[in-house]
Amino acid sequence: MQNLRHAATEAFNRLGLKQRHLGYEELDDVGDSAFPSGPIQPQWFHTLQVRRLRVQRTRSNSDPLGGKSFEQEFQWRTGLKFGTATSYLNLEKLGEGSYATVYKGISRINGHLVALKVIRMKTEEGVPFTAIREASLLKGLKHSNIVLLHDIIHTRESLTFVFEYVQTDLGQYMVQHPGGLHSYNVKLFLFQLLRGLSYIHRQRILHRDLKPQNLLISYLGELKLADFGLARSKSVPSQSYSSEVVTLWYRPPDVLLGATDYSTGLDIWGAGCIFIEMLQGSPAFPGVADIFEQLQKIWAVLGVPTEETWPGVSELPNYKPASINHSNVAGLREGCGK
Repeated sequence: MQNLRHAATEAFNRLGLKQRHLGYEELDDVGDSAFPSGPIQPQWFHTLQVRRLRVQRTRSNSDPLGGKSFEQEFQWRTGLKFGTATSYLNLEKLGEGSYATVYKGISRINGHLVALKVIRMKTEEGVPFTAIREASLLKGLKHSNIVLLHDIIHTRESLTFVFEYVQTDLGQYMVQHPGGLHSYNVKLFLFQLLRGLSYIHRQRILHRDLKPQNLLISYLGELKLADFGLARSKSVPSQSYSSEVVTLWYRPPDVLLGATDYSTGLDIWGAGCIFIEMLQGSPAFPGVADIFEQLQKIWAVLGVPTEETWPGVSELPNYKPASINHSNVAGLREGCGK
Protein backbone atom coordinates (compact mmCIF):
# COMPACT_ATOMS: atom_id res chain seq x y z
CA MET A 1 0.00 0.00 0.00
CA GLN A 2 2.84 2.40 0.83
CA ASN A 3 4.41 1.69 -2.56
CA LEU A 4 1.14 2.47 -4.32
CA ARG A 5 0.75 5.76 -2.46
CA HIS A 6 4.34 6.70 -3.23
CA ALA A 7 3.84 5.91 -6.95
CA ALA A 8 0.62 7.96 -7.04
CA THR A 9 2.36 10.93 -5.40
CA GLU A 10 5.19 10.78 -7.94
CA ALA A 11 2.66 10.65 -10.81
CA PHE A 12 0.86 13.73 -9.47
CA ASN A 13 4.17 15.58 -9.14
CA ARG A 14 5.16 14.75 -12.72
CA LEU A 15 1.81 16.12 -13.94
CA GLY A 16 2.23 19.30 -11.94
CA LEU A 17 -0.87 18.59 -9.83
CA LYS A 18 -1.12 18.94 -6.09
CA GLN A 19 -2.86 16.03 -4.44
CA ARG A 20 -5.97 17.12 -2.58
CA HIS A 21 -8.25 14.49 -0.94
CA LEU A 22 -10.78 13.38 -3.62
CA GLY A 23 -10.01 16.03 -6.22
CA TYR A 24 -7.17 18.11 -7.52
CA GLU A 25 -5.97 21.66 -7.73
CA GLU A 26 -5.28 23.14 -11.14
CA LEU A 27 -1.93 24.65 -11.99
CA ASP A 28 -1.35 28.12 -10.63
CA ASP A 29 0.59 29.12 -13.73
CA VAL A 30 -0.13 28.01 -17.29
CA GLY A 31 3.54 28.17 -18.05
CA ASP A 32 4.33 25.46 -15.48
CA SER A 33 6.73 22.70 -16.41
CA ALA A 34 3.86 20.21 -16.61
CA PHE A 35 3.25 21.35 -20.16
CA PRO A 36 5.94 20.67 -22.74
CA SER A 37 7.42 23.52 -24.73
CA GLY A 38 6.05 22.10 -27.98
CA PRO A 39 3.62 23.67 -30.43
CA ILE A 40 0.52 22.62 -28.44
CA GLN A 41 -0.06 25.04 -25.59
CA PRO A 42 -3.21 25.18 -23.38
CA GLN A 43 -3.64 28.89 -24.08
CA TRP A 44 -7.39 28.80 -23.52
CA PHE A 45 -6.74 28.97 -19.77
CA HIS A 46 -5.80 32.63 -20.30
CA THR A 47 -9.32 33.72 -21.18
CA LEU A 48 -11.75 30.93 -20.30
CA GLN A 49 -13.04 31.43 -16.80
CA VAL A 50 -12.18 28.01 -15.39
CA ARG A 51 -12.89 27.45 -11.72
CA ARG A 52 -10.47 25.61 -9.49
CA LEU A 53 -11.76 22.10 -9.04
CA ARG A 54 -11.72 20.88 -5.46
CA VAL A 55 -13.93 17.82 -5.78
CA GLN A 56 -14.79 15.35 -8.48
CA ARG A 57 -17.86 16.00 -10.62
CA THR A 58 -19.36 14.51 -13.73
CA ARG A 59 -21.12 17.51 -15.32
CA SER A 60 -20.56 21.26 -15.39
CA ASN A 61 -23.67 21.85 -13.30
CA SER A 62 -23.34 18.97 -10.84
CA ASP A 63 -21.93 21.17 -8.06
CA PRO A 64 -24.47 24.00 -8.30
CA LEU A 65 -23.95 25.50 -4.86
CA GLY A 66 -20.16 25.81 -5.17
CA GLY A 67 -19.43 23.34 -2.42
CA LYS A 68 -21.57 25.18 0.14
CA SER A 69 -24.02 23.31 2.31
CA PHE A 70 -27.63 24.40 2.06
CA GLU A 71 -29.13 21.27 3.55
CA GLN A 72 -30.89 23.21 6.29
CA GLU A 73 -32.48 25.64 3.83
CA PHE A 74 -33.31 23.23 1.01
CA GLN A 75 -34.39 19.66 1.54
CA TRP A 76 -33.77 17.29 -1.37
CA ARG A 77 -36.57 14.74 -1.40
CA THR A 78 -36.36 11.59 -3.46
CA GLY A 79 -40.14 11.25 -3.45
CA LEU A 80 -40.67 14.34 -5.61
CA LYS A 81 -41.71 13.76 -9.20
CA PHE A 82 -40.83 15.38 -12.48
CA GLY A 83 -43.51 17.51 -14.10
CA THR A 84 -44.63 19.27 -10.93
CA ALA A 85 -43.94 22.88 -9.96
CA THR A 86 -43.18 21.98 -6.35
CA SER A 87 -40.09 20.06 -7.49
CA TYR A 88 -38.25 23.31 -8.35
CA LEU A 89 -37.42 26.52 -6.52
CA ASN A 90 -36.85 29.92 -8.16
CA LEU A 91 -33.63 31.62 -7.05
CA GLU A 92 -33.48 34.74 -9.24
CA LYS A 93 -34.73 36.22 -12.49
CA LEU A 94 -32.24 35.99 -15.35
CA GLY A 95 -34.19 37.75 -18.11
CA GLU A 96 -37.58 38.52 -19.58
CA GLY A 97 -38.82 38.38 -23.16
CA SER A 98 -42.03 39.11 -25.01
CA TYR A 99 -43.73 35.89 -23.98
CA ALA A 100 -41.44 34.18 -21.44
CA THR A 101 -39.40 34.88 -18.32
CA VAL A 102 -36.27 32.91 -17.47
CA TYR A 103 -35.29 32.18 -13.87
CA LYS A 104 -32.32 30.56 -12.26
CA GLY A 105 -33.68 27.72 -10.15
CA ILE A 106 -32.75 24.63 -8.27
CA SER A 107 -34.17 21.14 -8.43
CA ARG A 108 -35.46 19.78 -5.13
CA ILE A 109 -35.19 16.31 -6.66
CA ASN A 110 -31.42 16.18 -7.01
CA GLY A 111 -30.07 19.61 -6.00
CA HIS A 112 -28.88 20.60 -9.49
CA LEU A 113 -29.15 24.14 -10.76
CA VAL A 114 -31.67 24.56 -13.57
CA ALA A 115 -32.95 27.31 -15.85
CA LEU A 116 -36.71 27.74 -15.68
CA LYS A 117 -38.29 29.24 -18.81
CA VAL A 118 -41.79 30.27 -17.73
CA ILE A 119 -44.14 30.92 -20.65
CA ARG A 120 -47.21 32.93 -19.78
CA MET A 121 -50.48 31.42 -20.95
CA LYS A 122 -53.11 33.59 -22.60
CA THR A 123 -56.65 32.37 -21.98
CA GLU A 124 -57.93 33.18 -25.44
CA GLU A 125 -54.85 31.84 -27.29
CA GLY A 126 -53.67 28.92 -25.16
CA VAL A 127 -50.11 27.65 -25.45
CA PRO A 128 -48.00 29.69 -27.93
CA PHE A 129 -47.22 27.64 -31.02
CA THR A 130 -43.52 28.53 -30.70
CA ALA A 131 -43.47 26.84 -27.28
CA ILE A 132 -45.12 23.70 -28.65
CA ARG A 133 -42.59 23.60 -31.49
CA GLU A 134 -39.63 24.16 -29.15
CA ALA A 135 -40.77 21.40 -26.79
CA SER A 136 -41.42 18.87 -29.54
CA LEU A 137 -38.01 19.48 -31.14
CA LEU A 138 -35.92 19.58 -27.98
CA LYS A 139 -37.42 16.35 -26.61
CA GLY A 140 -35.75 14.51 -29.48
CA LEU A 141 -32.39 16.31 -29.37
CA LYS A 142 -29.68 14.83 -27.17
CA HIS A 143 -26.22 16.20 -27.86
CA SER A 144 -23.40 17.75 -25.85
CA ASN A 145 -23.70 21.00 -27.84
CA ILE A 146 -27.50 21.31 -27.50
CA VAL A 147 -29.03 22.64 -24.29
CA LEU A 148 -30.70 19.78 -22.43
CA LEU A 149 -34.42 19.92 -21.67
CA HIS A 150 -34.95 18.20 -18.32
CA ASP A 151 -38.63 18.63 -17.66
CA ILE A 152 -41.88 20.32 -18.74
CA ILE A 153 -44.43 21.67 -16.24
CA HIS A 154 -47.90 22.54 -17.51
CA THR A 155 -50.38 24.42 -15.34
CA ARG A 156 -53.46 26.48 -16.13
CA GLU A 157 -51.49 29.74 -15.83
CA SER A 158 -48.14 28.85 -17.41
CA LEU A 159 -45.94 26.38 -19.27
CA THR A 160 -42.46 25.94 -17.79
CA PHE A 161 -39.46 24.39 -19.52
CA VAL A 162 -36.76 23.12 -17.16
CA PHE A 163 -33.33 23.29 -18.81
CA GLU A 164 -29.87 22.49 -17.59
CA TYR A 165 -28.30 25.61 -16.12
CA VAL A 166 -25.43 27.11 -18.10
CA GLN A 167 -23.52 30.02 -16.60
CA THR A 168 -23.45 32.61 -19.43
CA ASP A 169 -23.91 33.09 -23.15
CA LEU A 170 -21.53 34.03 -25.94
CA GLY A 171 -22.88 37.58 -26.10
CA GLN A 172 -22.10 38.23 -22.43
CA TYR A 173 -18.77 36.45 -22.75
CA MET A 174 -17.68 38.74 -25.60
CA VAL A 175 -18.71 41.78 -23.53
CA GLN A 176 -16.47 40.50 -20.74
CA HIS A 177 -13.61 40.01 -23.24
CA PRO A 178 -13.79 43.06 -25.58
CA GLY A 179 -11.68 43.51 -28.68
CA GLY A 180 -12.05 39.95 -29.96
CA LEU A 181 -11.50 36.59 -28.31
CA HIS A 182 -8.28 34.64 -28.07
CA SER A 183 -7.73 32.66 -31.28
CA TYR A 184 -7.82 29.36 -29.38
CA ASN A 185 -11.19 30.25 -27.90
CA VAL A 186 -12.54 31.24 -31.31
CA LYS A 187 -11.59 27.81 -32.67
CA LEU A 188 -12.97 26.08 -29.58
CA PHE A 189 -16.35 27.83 -29.76
CA LEU A 190 -16.67 27.65 -33.55
CA PHE A 191 -15.94 23.92 -33.56
CA GLN A 192 -18.67 23.29 -31.00
CA LEU A 193 -21.11 25.57 -32.83
CA LEU A 194 -20.58 23.75 -36.12
CA ARG A 195 -20.77 20.37 -34.40
CA GLY A 196 -24.11 21.30 -32.85
CA LEU A 197 -25.40 22.59 -36.20
CA SER A 198 -24.21 19.43 -37.94
CA TYR A 199 -26.20 17.36 -35.46
CA ILE A 200 -29.49 19.25 -35.82
CA HIS A 201 -29.11 19.47 -39.60
CA ARG A 202 -28.69 15.68 -39.74
CA GLN A 203 -31.97 15.55 -37.82
CA ARG A 204 -33.43 17.78 -40.58
CA ILE A 205 -33.93 20.71 -38.20
CA LEU A 206 -33.12 24.36 -38.90
CA HIS A 207 -32.40 26.57 -35.89
CA ARG A 208 -33.33 29.84 -37.68
CA ASP A 209 -32.27 32.15 -34.84
CA LEU A 210 -28.52 31.91 -34.42
CA LYS A 211 -26.99 34.81 -32.50
CA PRO A 212 -24.47 35.06 -29.63
CA GLN A 213 -27.25 35.40 -27.04
CA ASN A 214 -28.61 31.98 -28.04
CA LEU A 215 -25.27 30.21 -27.63
CA LEU A 216 -24.76 29.27 -23.99
CA ILE A 217 -21.23 29.00 -22.55
CA SER A 218 -20.39 27.07 -19.39
CA TYR A 219 -17.43 28.01 -17.22
CA LEU A 220 -15.60 25.00 -18.69
CA GLY A 221 -15.92 26.38 -22.22
CA GLU A 222 -18.81 24.14 -23.30
CA LEU A 223 -20.98 25.77 -25.98
CA LYS A 224 -24.64 24.79 -26.32
CA LEU A 225 -27.25 25.86 -28.86
CA ALA A 226 -30.36 27.19 -27.12
CA ASP A 227 -33.72 28.86 -27.84
CA PHE A 228 -35.39 26.68 -30.46
CA GLY A 229 -38.57 28.79 -30.55
CA LEU A 230 -38.08 29.63 -34.24
CA ALA A 231 -36.65 26.24 -35.23
CA ARG A 232 -38.40 24.21 -37.92
CA SER A 233 -38.22 20.60 -38.98
CA LYS A 234 -37.52 20.15 -42.67
CA SER A 235 -39.13 16.72 -42.49
CA VAL A 236 -42.54 18.37 -42.19
CA PRO A 237 -43.93 18.98 -45.70
CA SER A 238 -44.07 22.69 -46.41
CA GLN A 239 -44.24 24.75 -49.56
CA SER A 240 -42.27 27.60 -48.06
CA TYR A 241 -40.97 29.06 -44.81
CA SER A 242 -41.21 32.48 -43.25
CA SER A 243 -38.62 35.08 -44.21
CA GLU A 244 -39.17 36.84 -40.87
CA VAL A 245 -36.61 34.69 -39.08
CA VAL A 246 -33.17 35.24 -37.56
CA THR A 247 -32.19 38.48 -35.85
CA LEU A 248 -31.47 41.11 -38.51
CA TRP A 249 -27.68 41.20 -38.05
CA TYR A 250 -27.37 37.44 -38.63
CA ARG A 251 -29.95 37.05 -41.41
CA PRO A 252 -28.58 35.96 -44.83
CA PRO A 253 -29.11 38.23 -47.87
CA ASP A 254 -31.46 35.87 -49.73
CA VAL A 255 -33.84 35.80 -46.73
CA LEU A 256 -33.50 39.58 -46.33
CA LEU A 257 -34.64 39.76 -49.95
CA GLY A 258 -37.73 37.72 -49.08
CA ALA A 259 -36.66 34.16 -49.97
CA THR A 260 -38.87 31.52 -48.37
CA ASP A 261 -37.29 28.42 -49.90
CA TYR A 262 -34.10 28.03 -47.88
CA SER A 263 -32.17 25.27 -46.19
CA THR A 264 -29.17 24.76 -43.89
CA GLY A 265 -27.31 27.67 -45.50
CA LEU A 266 -29.51 29.94 -43.35
CA ASP A 267 -27.81 28.71 -40.17
CA ILE A 268 -24.35 28.58 -41.76
CA TRP A 269 -24.54 32.28 -42.67
CA GLY A 270 -25.36 33.06 -39.03
CA ALA A 271 -22.45 30.93 -37.86
CA GLY A 272 -20.15 32.83 -40.21
CA CYS A 273 -21.33 36.18 -38.84
CA ILE A 274 -20.72 34.94 -35.29
CA PHE A 275 -17.24 33.72 -36.32
CA ILE A 276 -16.33 37.21 -37.56
CA GLU A 277 -17.78 38.80 -34.41
CA MET A 278 -15.67 36.56 -32.18
CA LEU A 279 -12.53 37.51 -34.13
CA GLN A 280 -12.99 41.28 -34.34
CA GLY A 281 -15.07 41.89 -31.21
CA SER A 282 -17.93 43.62 -33.06
CA PRO A 283 -20.83 42.44 -35.28
CA ALA A 284 -20.02 41.77 -38.93
CA PHE A 285 -23.07 43.56 -40.37
CA PRO A 286 -24.69 45.77 -37.69
CA GLY A 287 -27.71 47.20 -39.48
CA VAL A 288 -29.87 49.71 -37.63
CA ALA A 289 -33.08 50.78 -39.35
CA ASP A 290 -34.47 48.13 -41.69
CA ILE A 291 -33.62 45.28 -44.04
CA PHE A 292 -32.43 47.65 -46.77
CA GLU A 293 -29.82 49.20 -44.49
CA GLN A 294 -28.83 45.69 -43.46
CA LEU A 295 -28.42 44.74 -47.12
CA GLN A 296 -26.30 47.83 -47.78
CA LYS A 297 -23.95 46.74 -44.97
CA ILE A 298 -23.58 43.37 -46.70
CA TRP A 299 -23.23 44.86 -50.20
CA ALA A 300 -20.43 47.11 -48.91
CA VAL A 301 -18.37 43.98 -48.23
CA LEU A 302 -19.59 41.53 -50.87
CA GLY A 303 -20.64 43.94 -53.60
CA VAL A 304 -24.10 44.72 -55.02
CA PRO A 305 -25.46 41.54 -56.65
CA THR A 306 -26.57 41.37 -60.26
CA GLU A 307 -28.08 38.64 -62.41
CA GLU A 308 -24.55 37.89 -63.63
CA THR A 309 -23.11 37.42 -60.13
CA TRP A 310 -26.27 36.00 -58.53
CA PRO A 311 -28.62 34.36 -61.03
CA GLY A 312 -32.25 34.74 -59.95
CA VAL A 313 -31.66 37.58 -57.47
CA SER A 314 -33.99 39.92 -59.36
CA GLU A 315 -36.86 37.48 -58.85
CA LEU A 316 -36.73 37.64 -55.05
CA PRO A 317 -39.73 39.49 -53.53
CA ASN A 318 -37.78 42.30 -51.83
CA TYR A 319 -35.35 42.94 -54.67
CA LYS A 320 -35.74 46.62 -55.60
CA PRO A 321 -32.84 48.06 -57.59
CA ALA A 322 -34.19 51.58 -57.11
CA SER A 323 -33.85 51.23 -53.33
CA ILE A 324 -30.12 50.47 -53.52
CA ASN A 325 -28.24 53.62 -52.60
CA HIS A 326 -24.97 53.10 -54.46
CA SER A 327 -23.39 56.19 -52.89
CA ASN A 328 -24.10 54.83 -49.41
CA VAL A 329 -22.74 51.44 -50.39
CA ALA A 330 -19.60 53.05 -51.78
CA GLY A 331 -19.16 55.06 -48.58
CA LEU A 332 -19.63 51.99 -46.41
CA ARG A 333 -17.18 50.05 -48.57
CA GLU A 334 -14.61 52.80 -48.22
CA GLY A 335 -15.13 52.73 -44.45
CA CYS A 336 -14.66 48.97 -44.38
CA GLY A 337 -11.40 49.30 -46.26
CA LYS A 338 -9.89 51.73 -43.77
